[in-house]
Amino acid sequence: MGKRTLVRRRGRGGKQFRAIIVGKIAPAKYPNFKLEENHKGTVVDIVHERGRDAPLAKVFFDDGRYSYVPAPEGTIVGSTIQVGQGSPASKGNILALESVPDGTLVCNIEKNVGDGGKLIKAAGSGAIVFAHGAEGVTIKFPSGKFLTLNAKCRAMVGTIAGAGRKEKPFLKAGNRAKYMQARGKLYPTVRGIAQAAVYHPHGGGRHQHIGRQSSVSRNTPPGRKVGNIAPRKTGRGRVKEVPQKA
Repeated sequence: MGKRTLVRRRGRGGKQFRAIIVGKIAPAKYPNFKLEENHKGTVVDIVHERGRDAPLAKVFFDDGRYSYVPAPEGTIVGSTIQVGQGSPASKGNILALESVPDGTLVCNIEKNVGDGGKLIKAAGSGAIVFAHGAEGVTIKFPSGKFLTLNAKCRAMVGTIAGAGRKEKPFLKAGNRAKYMQARGKLYPTVRGIAQAAVYHPHGGGRHQHIGRQSSVSRNTPPGRKVGNIAPRKTGRGRVKEVPQKA
């Protein structure tokens, strides 16, 4: 009797495939202030949270509450962060997109008004406020994609700190494994054709080959649903032959 494929075992939701919750500090999001309010906060500490590549800034606000936000580049202990419409568009301040001039780098952008920041939170990332319009504010992401958001959505001016994170190699597979485990990512990944026949539908054989068609239907049973699922087109495109003149 065959065994379940790795995809099916991960889908069960076992603890060996879930992100580790040990070492988590607090949700990294803005405090729930009203848009018309103006507040000031002081960075009292810069901490690291497991599974997060960017540092977190612990901010003490003037209303007596603490919040953790992704630290923008240049943040130090004692830095001042202003929140509200009356805040200047300077590095580290949090204000609505409608108050941010075009061409400004922003990070930790709210996707919906009041969600505390969902976009551009990875280390070294930053987006550009591209244009203001009647339908909202258009943001250009590092990938080149454009997205129009509600003008009331808040963002932090600047880029996220920790831009050099990817420049240092892991050097050892164990370090890489711990990095992936903290994020609930699959590591290492093994090709289906490199596995035994009992572990994957593409496994087995005298040499590494799939042995059957790699395209499967969208209604294929879970144990066989691997490869190209309901593809529109696979393989090389056919070149139409042009008849030659005699």
